[in-house]
Amino acid sequence: MSDDSFIREVNEEIRREQAQALWDRFGPALLGLAILVVVGTAAFVGYRYWDETRANRSGDAFSQALKLANDGKNDEAIAALDQLGKDGYGAYPLLARMRAATVKADKGDVDAAVKDFDEVAADSAIPAGIRDMARLRAALLLVDHGSFADVSSRVEALTADTNPLRSSAREALGLAAWKEGKSADALKLFDQIASDDGAPRNARQRATLMSELIRGSGNAS
Repeated sequence: MSDDSFIREVNEEIRREQAQALWDRFGPALLGLAILVVVGTAAFVGYRYWDETRANRSGDAFSQALKLANDGKNDEAIAALDQLGKDGYGAYPLLARMRAATVKADKGDVDAAVKDFDEVAADSAIPAGIRDMARLRAALLLVDHGSFADVSSRVEALTADTNPLRSSAREALGLAAWKEGKSADALKLFDQIASDDGAPRNARQRATLMSELIRGSGNAS
């Protein structure tokens, strides 16, 4: 046997012994890690399937409830939305609560609709933006069915310059003030909207018309 062949055989034997030693030391841990990866992947895939299935089921139920409402079957729509509010998944229970309140308003049950919106607004578990929207929806209903104080108690805080709902809140409050004979207060609110570059264009147009109407009536002071 040549020296080169002998050296190669010795090197191969050393590598085998090193590999065996490494396996003896780390093999069981690596095998356990591989099993954990497989099990974790299977659990993740299973959870995603379960999550998507529940979300899809709630989405279908919400679509069916909307169709009932669009078909004028308000009582059936409200029942379906109430059920979804109890056993729905993800964001659908909240969407169902908001939509159910709207359907109640559409059928003329304003008191029940305002109550539902107020309950959403008072629920601290709901994101602040949605709660503010519920306050605004209740206030808009109360422009025609409540007092200035009713509207103000819900949207006064939303009229701040930094609030994204300020234009709609000011409009609701301005209409309620005008309806109650508080022309000066109404004019101030409509002028704020009309001069607000961040307000939607149609809101500024409505506010300008209301300001002109109030000034033209001679009741601006």
